[in-house]
Amino acid sequence: MSGAFLVVILALGWAGITGNFSGLNLLFGGLVGGGALLILRYSIRQQGALGRAGKVLSLIALFLYELMVSAINVALIVLRPDLKSALKPAIVAVPLTVKSDAEITLLANMITLTPGTLSVDVAEDRSVLYVHALTMESDTALIAGIANGFEARIKEVFQ
Repeated sequence: MSGAFLVVILALGWAGITGNFSGLNLLFGGLVGGGALLILRYSIRQQGALGRAGKVLSLIALFLYELMVSAINVALIVLRPDLKSALKPAIVAVPLTVKSDAEITLLANMITLTPGTLSVDVAEDRSVLYVHALTMESDTALIAGIANGFEARIKEVFQ
């Protein structure tokens, strides 16, 4: 990825964060982004630094997507007139492929922060994470969703 392209991306990110897409604000964001690149140029040149940043952004995007979808689903469940029939709570043992404390903690926190799910405990041997689900049709679907979603992206980030 070229430095100029990265400066443009950073300027657009700056404008998005500030909510002002005026020419002057985009220029300022470009100057701040260019300054950041100059300061971090040796770190960015290291192989994989930008790839890792992309993987982190991918994990954040997945979390925000899951957060939004889960919040809508929980709101729809709560607003149903037959709330008792909509709730099917369960605790599921989710086998873990992540092993480090940081990976397990990040996974457990992401699950807990997503509405409708809660990390309850981790097995002593760190092979299983116990997750409470507000509604569950299939435990295999929940396990597969966690393994193929958050857990897979966390493993990519920590490689």
